[in-house]
Amino acid sequence: MARYFDVHPQNPQPRAIAQVTELLRQDALIAYPTDSSYALGCRIDSPDGIERIRRIRNLDDKHHFTLVCADFSQFGHLVQLSNSAFRAIKAATPGPYTFILPATSEVPRRLAHPKKKTVGARIPDNNVVRALLAELGEPLLSSTLLMPDDEEPMTDGWQIKEALDHVVDAVLDAGDCGLEPTTVVDWSAGYPEVVRVGAGDPSRFE
Repeated sequence: MARYFDVHPQNPQPRAIAQVTELLRQDALIAYPTDSSYALGCRIDSPDGIERIRRIRNLDDKHHFTLVCADFSQFGHLVQLSNSAFRAIKAATPGPYTFILPATSEVPRRLAHPKKKTVGARIPDNNVVRALLAELGEPLLSSTLLMPDDEEPMTDGWQIKEALDHVVDAVLDAGDCGLEPTTVVDWSAGYPEVVRVGAGDPSRFE
């Protein structure tokens, strides 16, 4: 059964954040809130986290997973940035955007797109995620909590626990964080291409 943590959305309880972080260090897969919707997350070097997410969401090996970063310093270690990408992305973060960029050598090969060698990365504007990332001290491997037969992500913590009780290790509930996924901007060709319009204003990249 998944452990359930009810936290304040603006001032998450440090003890709960520490407990969830300890579970992550023990190779846990968690459901947690972001600034766009709930997501599934685990450590980047989790031995089986990525496969567990694939099974839950029924994803193929072409799916872009997202590396969720605490700040731009972490972000820059994971993706290759041109000067123009650096300026534009720095101005738009933190926020509800995911950027697809060439992965650096810091990213395990199994996490990058098999052909393009790209990865999604983002810096969310959400106090619970910020607290979690600060306590963990490293980025999270993440994927929107959108089930195979659903059109929208789940938004209720208890609903998530009931649905995923035996396939995730913990549910971090901070209340409704919205349904709209991130706006996805593919910068892998050297210029921005909006490939999904979501919660972030796409006009700054069009």
